[in-house]
Amino acid sequence: MPPRIGHNGGPPLEDPGATPRLLLWRQAVRRAWKTPPREIALRRLARAEALGMTYREYTLEIMERGRHP
Repeated sequence: MPPRIGHNGGPPLEDPGATPRLLLWRQAVRRAWKTPPREIALRRLARAEALGMTYREYTLEIMERGRHP
């Protein structure tokens, strides 16, 4: 069955055969949200506050767009 509209491409959680893919997916998420060096985190936090966003929302925008908002 093809994925529905809005599916993010992640592995199906109920499929027992997806275990290796699920592990790779979790590793990729962990790497993407790895804490950056202190200076970068502080710069992102300041910029997020200036834009009225949380640090997590700002970081997610950077990951989704590939550039700073």
